[in-house]
Amino acid sequence: MKTLLSASAAIDRVLSAIARLGGWCGAVLVLVVCYDVVTRYFGVPKPFGLNSTQIQESEYWLHAFLIVLTIGYAYLRQAHVRIDLLRDGRPRRIKYIIEICGILLFLMPYSALGLWLSWPYAVTSFLQGEVSKSQIGMTDIWILKGSLVLLFVLMGLAAVSQLIKSVAGLLGKLPDRLVAETLGGEF
Repeated sequence: MKTLLSASAAIDRVLSAIARLGGWCGAVLVLVVCYDVVTRYFGVPKPFGLNSTQIQESEYWLHAFLIVLTIGYAYLRQAHVRIDLLRDGRPRRIKYIIEICGILLFLMPYSALGLWLSWPYAVTSFLQGEVSKSQIGMTDIWILKGSLVLLFVLMGLAAVSQLIKSVAGLLGKLPDRLVAETLGGEF
């Protein structure tokens, strides 16, 4: 179990580092939106051959990357929707069992299905050299569609990490410092 908990900690570190990149996407998104507003409403010329369509499309790309890169970390930090109706007032052991069942029955299959469906979607976009529907929009749309693949991979990694911690908790081998992180809220 010690080796598995070490693997879980390594996954958590990777997801945390990736989430920091996502955070920077959020910061850049704010700057791009401000830049878009200033250039559009105050008539400031757009440098580097950019146009309003490209700037607006880059905004939703950045928003997508913000979500994609932070989703695994958000799950680890219990920032996801949780239906506590089944868990509230239950003993810790039951909470671990519910967590394990939720991961095995819902999150892992959802991540696998999403990966299975998004992979051909991204590959087709790449092979076709898909570009924006706007003639003056962004190119290489496969990058945006490929981010879906990454989203499901990161969710799957977070699921594996939480599953390891939940099983360790069920077996009584989870360090106390990880209990709240694993079960969320009051445990």
